[in-house]
Formats: sequence, C-alpha cells, structure tokens
Amino acid sequence: MTLQQFMAFALVGIVVAMLVWNRWRFDVVAVLALLAGVALGLVPAKEAFSGFADDIVIIIASALIVSAGIARSGVIDALVRPVAAKLSTPTRQIAFLCGSVAFMSALMKNIGALAIFLPITMQLARRHRTGSHRVLMPMAFASLMGGLMTLVGTSPNIIVSRVRTEIVGQPFSMFDYLPVGLGITIVGLLFLMVGWRLLPQDRSGARSAEETFAVENYASEMRLPASSSFVGRKVGDVDALAEGEAQVIGLIRERFRRYVPDKHWTLLADDVLVLEGDAPALQRIVQGASLEPLGILEGVEGELLAVEAVVTPDSPLSGNSDRKLDLRRRFGVSLLAVSRAGERISRRLHHVMFKEGDLLLLQVPAERYPDALADAGLIPLAERRLQIGRRRPVWVPVGILVVTMLVLAFHLAPLAVTFLAAATAMIVTGVLSVEDAYHAVEWPIIILLAALIPVSGTLESTGATQVISTLLADAARGLPAVACVTLIMAAAMAVTPFLNNAATVLVMAPIGAGVAQQLGLSPDPFLMAVAVGAGSDFLTPIGHQCNTLVMGPGGYRFADYPRLGVPLSLIILALGTWLIVMVWPLGG
Repeated sequence: MTLQQFMAFALVGIVVAMLVWNRWRFDVVAVLALLAGVALGLVPAKEAFSGFADDIVIIIASALIVSAGIARSGVIDALVRPVAAKLSTPTRQIAFLCGSVAFMSALMKNIGALAIFLPITMQLARRHRTGSHRVLMPMAFASLMGGLMTLVGTSPNIIVSRVRTEIVGQPFSMFDYLPVGLGITIVGLLFLMVGWRLLPQDRSGARSAEETFAVENYASEMRLPASSSFVGRKVGDVDALAEGEAQVIGLIRERFRRYVPDKHWTLLADDVLVLEGDAPALQRIVQGASLEPLGILEGVEGELLAVEAVVTPDSPLSGNSDRKLDLRRRFGVSLLAVSRAGERISRRLHHVMFKEGDLLLLQVPAERYPDALADAGLIPLAERRLQIGRRRPVWVPVGILVVTMLVLAFHLAPLAVTFLAAATAMIVTGVLSVEDAYHAVEWPIIILLAALIPVSGTLESTGATQVISTLLADAARGLPAVACVTLIMAAAMAVTPFLNNAATVLVMAPIGAGVAQQLGLSPDPFLMAVAVGAGSDFLTPIGHQCNTLVMGPGGYRFADYPRLGVPLSLIILALGTWLIVMVWPLGG
C-alpha cells in the first residue's frame, strides 16, 4: 500500500468518525475534509470544487424545488384526502407510502418517485403529529429496494447488464431482476413497518412556520360560486375537507341573513360560508371546495400573497373596522380572516373593530409587501406560504411533474437535466417564486455533497479501490461458492457509500465475474450480487441521493442511518444470497 493510498483511507475514515461523533455540523466537517484533501495533495486544487458541478448536486436541489412546487399546488390534499384519516400512525404511513414509493421506483428512477411522495409524507406527519422523521428514512430505503426490481429502477442494474453483455454476450432483460428484487422489497417493507422504532424519537427537520405557529380560531368569510362542485352538497362535506381542523360556523344568504347550519344543510350557489380554524385548514377548504374570499383584490398585476400580521398599539387599524378604513383603498390590502385570542368572532368581518394583538390574514400584492404592512402598522408573522385567493391552476405543477416523469421513463434526457428543467418550469410558470425556490433547497446538504464528492473520489484516484479488490479476490478463493456470493454482495454494500453506486459496479462487477471464473461457476449470481449490493446503500446519507434527499427534512444525523440500515442490510445480505442462488444457479 502506497502512502497516498494510506492517506486516502485515513481521510475517509476520519471523516466518517467525525460525522458519527456529530460534534460539528456535517457541512462543516465536509468542508474541512475537502480542505484536508487539497492540503495532503489527494485532491488537486483545480478539482476541489468539481463536486458542485456533479449531477447528484443538481438532482437533489432540483428535486427539492419540484417537491415544493407540488406541495404548494393543492394537489397533495386531493391525493391524501381519501386515505389521510386512516394513515394516523407511523406504521400505517410506512405501509402505504413505502409500498407506493417502492412500486413507482421499479418503473422509474427512484429519486423521482421519492420526490413525488416527499410532500405527501410531510403533510401526513403534520396532520397527525406523528413526526416525519419516523417515515422519511424508511421511505428512502423503500425507494432503493424498489429500484432493485427492474432494469430501469436504478443505475447499478443497467451497468451490470452491460457488464454481462461483455462477459457472456447477452444483457440482463427488463425483468430478470424481478424475482430477487421483489422478494427483497416485500421482506424489507415488512421490516421497515416494525424497524422504524429503531430511529431516534427526538429528531425533527427544520420546522415549518405552519408547524411552529398555529392559530386555531381564524374567522373567515368565503363565497361558494356557482361553478363549485360543492353546490348542492352538504355543509358536512365542506367540514370534512379540513378533517376537524376547521369548520363552517355560519351561513349567510340573501346578503344579510345569517344562519347557524348543521352538517345536513344543503349548500346553494353564492352562499357565504363563515369558517373558523387555522389558516392551513382554511386553505384546504378554500382549495377543495373552490371557494372565493370576499373582498379579494382585483386588477392587480403580479403575484398576490396571503400573509399573517399582528395589529400593533400604534396601528391606525386599532379601534377601526375594515368598512370604516377601506383597507383596499387606503393600504392596498384585502382582509381575508381575523383571529382574536380567547374570543370567537361573531360579527361580519368588515364590521369587526380591530384591537391591539388581533391577528389578521391579509391578501397583499407581492410588490407592496412589506411596505403595505408597515403603512398599516402591522407586524408580519413567520411566513407560511399560504395559497388563499388567486393562485395558479393545479394542472400547471401537475403537468410539469407528469412531463418530467414521462421524460425519465422513456430516457429522453439525462436525469439531472430533466430535474433542472422541471425546477425551472416551476419558477417560470409562477408556481414558485424565486425566493420560494431558494428557500426549498436544503443548502447544508448541498454543501455536504459537493465537498465530499472529491474526497470520496480519492479512493479511486489513488488506487485504494484496487487494493480492496485484490484483498477481496484473495479472500474469496478459500470460501465455499455460496459464501463467495455473500462476500461479493457485502463488499459492494460496504464500498458504495463512499463511491457512487455506478462506480461501485464498475469496480466490483469485474471482480465478481473474475471470482466466478476462478471457481468455474456461472457469473450471473455474482453479477446479481453486485447489483443488489450496490443498490442497497442503507448505511450513510451520502452514498445515494435518495438518502441525502430526506436528511434535511427528517433532521437526521449521520449516525442515524446505520441504526436502521445495518439490520436491513443484514436481512438483505442473507435473503438476497438465498434468492440469488435459487433463481440463478451457481453451476450455470
């Protein structure tokens, strides 16, 4: 072993130890590792920042932006609503979400499938207060297992198929991977439904303002237009949209007649519904029933924001009402809802006399925010990115997602380019503002990846991976044939967190085929072992982009991954070996 190879092993080992120790933030550790690699001469200075141009960095950032666009569209509520009430525990959420992600990962790139379900998971966790960290890592692992089932599910399967062509003259077909991959996925999902309890219970990602600050008693007035599908339906159907977090407390007809309806009342066109609940719950009702806020701003070009603000003691609103001040004319804002601590608002909104400390939900032109609030003497609260009032049609972000998935399914463009185009489309079409897009990206994760990509590359550039392969080949010669298959799979599992999975296959596939040749056995089970091992990266957040994608939202630490990943890896190691030798006989 040369000095450079020894230093490469030492550097990677120290980085792993520091990440597990968790004394410093993971992005700081990654930058220190990159600087150390440059100082030791392992990473050429001109290549120190090559990680920022790597496809994985672009994929992660773009996938987070696309996910945020889908979350803001309102389509998530439509997807979750039929089953949301039943998915009240982490076990049920894992069964539904992980099963769905695994199935989709067999048909498309697993990172794409995971990105679709990420906002759904966050929504369910918020509604049931179950904690997204209990579900996100199992879901990432499920996406990896689902990718093992078909040729197109994950990159290692495609590369192994090409290697087989070079060795035996024929590639693996689309569903050659299915018997092994399906068995692993089913057993793996059953384990995850129980194994999530191994994860720390005190983890939490960056809390959204929606979770941090909840206002339970907003009062709002919304008109039911004739075009709404809820005309002719019952009041209880509207209440069901908010799942107990908001309700219809009044009904105004014939402009001034106010009623207190029960859930069996039939809704008529142009009814004004008096709603009470937290803003996100009101948002679900407004979007689900296609309601229109009263007094919405008209004739305003550009984006309209729904913002929350508190009435200050010096505010000109204090002691006045919307009707008296005419907020739209004087300040350029429209009143959507009012909340007053310890008191239910019973008067019409435009007659309510504002008091110090009242919380208002306002519609404000983006170009006037925050100047309009300052003029009105209001203090804005943490932004919750609400979509009440004018918003982009749901079909815009959904259309972007559908086109993206079709492009990926038919391999019409590279993965990174496709996701970047989708993220850009979310911004250009107005689904997300530029600020929202930047806010959606987990920048510490991007720094972590970009800094560690050149560091992990030192194992290959110094020839350290060749040292590993030589030792592995020597060890395999004295083992039984089945044990050799297990050894090849275990080695691929161990190497892939520090190389990307494609590089792992390129290194390990020839080794596996060589071992098979030395033993006079068929290369197929050994190549399958490489594919399963390289695609089963459950030990770190940096080996596969699916693991990295959930690290920020789940609030995970480096050491959290092996807590769930080690037992899952051992299960796959044992089950995978047995399935491989049963489906692909060692003797040819």
